[in-house]
Amino acid sequence: MLEFPSAPVVSRLAPTPSGFLHLGNAVNFTLTWLLTRRAGGTLHLRIDDLDRARCRPAYLANIFETLAWLGLDYDHGPSGPDEFERHYSQQHRLAEYEQALQAARAAHPSLFYACRCSRTTLARAAAPNGHYPGTCAALALPFDAPDLAWRTRVPPATTVAWPDLAQGPQTVALTEELGDFVVRKKDGAPAYQVASVLDDQRLGVNFIVRGQDLRTSTAAQLWLAESLPGQAGFTHTRFLHHGLLLDAAGQKLSKSTQTSQQRGILAEATSPQVVYRAVAALLGLPAGTGMSLAELLAEYSPR
Repeated sequence: MLEFPSAPVVSRLAPTPSGFLHLGNAVNFTLTWLLTRRAGGTLHLRIDDLDRARCRPAYLANIFETLAWLGLDYDHGPSGPDEFERHYSQQHRLAEYEQALQAARAAHPSLFYACRCSRTTLARAAAPNGHYPGTCAALALPFDAPDLAWRTRVPPATTVAWPDLAQGPQTVALTEELGDFVVRKKDGAPAYQVASVLDDQRLGVNFIVRGQDLRTSTAAQLWLAESLPGQAGFTHTRFLHHGLLLDAAGQKLSKSTQTSQQRGILAEATSPQVVYRAVAALLGLPAGTGMSLAELLAEYSPR
């Protein structure tokens, strides 16, 4: 069983319309829904569409189709693609993200630097661990010059720790595992780590469910939030990193079960029970549990 908080819970489903939702997405959403509903909490649908180059109308529609297929409801968020585009798209908040980044740079001028490296340059110059080697860190390039990204300077030996609700105490060596990361892209859009923190704080989210493969993102966001004016409350967010679904070869199931056409879970599964059973397995529920959402709610008792 998972250790679950007793305080009022506000959580979110945060899909990205850059591909069809796969089994891993469906399991994460169902687990998030189950834990939030079991706690009597509030659930938001928060769609991340910053990367407009990869977004497609079919992918956006697939989000709503998959949630309906799974039987997952939510308390706040768009009811469909049209309402999302009109009122909920991150494109409506670009000025808000930019204001936060400018304020952070003004408050912590030594923490950020401009970077002109292209993907080709990065591929050639990457450090042995694959991280950014600091090529532009000492160049003092102008922040307002065109075609430059912004990076945050992660000090040597920086570590981030938090009490994970499923895994227990967690510590990530952020310098070693991520290094100096991008906070503002060359096109002026905020990087995912920035927008995610700002959006979660705007919605009042205090409980985030993620796979273990996103521990580094969690560490980056917890560390960055302390430098984003008005966002320090993010450091009080409760995180639960669940195990990943693996096949017999030890590969992430979300990758290995995709069809050749990459059509996602709706094209692969005959019923949502395959998702419910996977969630039951992650929660350590008795074998055979997972015939319905109602059964999951009845069988799961957080401690």
